[in-house]
Amino acid sequence: MSTVAQWMTKNPTTIEQDASIIEAIHLMKEKGIRRLPVMSKGRFVGLITERMIKDYTPGKATSLDTWEVHYLLSKTAVKDVMNDKPQTVTPEMELGHAAQVILDHKLYGLCVVDAKGELVGIMSVGDMLKALVEFSKTAK
Repeated sequence: MSTVAQWMTKNPTTIEQDASIIEAIHLMKEKGIRRLPVMSKGRFVGLITERMIKDYTPGKATSLDTWEVHYLLSKTAVKDVMNDKPQTVTPEMELGHAAQVILDHKLYGLCVVDAKGELVGIMSVGDMLKALVEFSKTAK
């Protein structure tokens, strides 16, 4: 049996809830990631994703110019856009069950928390695909 702990990304990049959306965008681009667990004083409090930011950002049909949009995003805190109740799994969960959670909720990743609710990792679809590739190699 394979568990989430064996395949998750440990020590994921995080962002503070009071950081701006612009900071989140820059951090995601810099790290090449699409989701950031959100922290408040060292505690896991939510999740922000590229898609959430895109849905929050005014569309191209807006009368705002680029600088005005940038200004608004620089003044908007991550906590105002984040999901404060994201789906989570535990490190001990069987990989197949975590995959089912992703399918059932149409997600691209999950935050991994321990029994105390502390963030210990991220389980992305990419992590699951890595596991699938390894399983297929050993099945031959």
